[in-house]
Amino acid sequence: MTRGPKTALSDEQLVAEIRTVLSESPFAGEGYRKVRARLVAKGIAAGKNRVLRLMRENGLLAPVRRGRPRGDRSHGGRIRTDRPDELWGTDAARFFTRVEGWCWFFGAVDHCVTDVVGWHVAKTGDRWAALEPVRQGVRAHMGGFAKAIASGLDLRHDWGSQYRARAFQAEIGWLGIRSTPAYVGEPECNGVVERFIRTLKEECIYLHDFETLEEAREVIGAFIERYNNGWLLQRHGYLTPARAREELGRRAA
Repeated sequence: MTRGPKTALSDEQLVAEIRTVLSESPFAGEGYRKVRARLVAKGIAAGKNRVLRLMRENGLLAPVRRGRPRGDRSHGGRIRTDRPDELWGTDAARFFTRVEGWCWFFGAVDHCVTDVVGWHVAKTGDRWAALEPVRQGVRAHMGGFAKAIASGLDLRHDWGSQYRARAFQAEIGWLGIRSTPAYVGEPECNGVVERFIRTLKEECIYLHDFETLEEAREVIGAFIERYNNGWLLQRHGYLTPARAREELGRRAA
């Protein structure tokens, strides 16, 4: 068995450093791989197996949700792309406020670097609210807003009435975006945005008792800023979504 990197720290000292990393993290839970990456960034070398062991022994592991195994429903076996702005996923979630009652969050996430390219909260979860994150993403990453400006971009979404609406389909078509709906009853092929919304709920929405929609907008907006600039992506060498997009753009230039 290959041993991990040597460190001068005892188990007790390394646990203390792990607790510091977790307390300083802007997120409510970090897996052992991300904790190890943050330790390395601080100049502390530690093997992943040792970090895993110590976090497990000290009850520091983030909870893991396990689902039943399913077959491949990812539109060809792969939902990640190699470059940004080839495929975005969009979806919605509901949350509660004391004043306005149930409200809606809509988001759009890139399938390569998993940054949030656009988001919107609203009292009414209609097709116009669903379009707003897409509009934001096009303006931010396509250089404007015009007919066929987003040609070459695919958009993954479910079969909710907002996304099947004629106005929604007509506008994304006008922008040049190809609609690629998820299979009915199989959310895996929309898994990128689904995973982000799970993170949003666990790291933000479930931790707050929103008084108003405006308060929710401020808190959710601040979380998305932290996510895009602070969440670590294992598949991109533990870069943040913003840094991964920047690095891939530099290589393509």
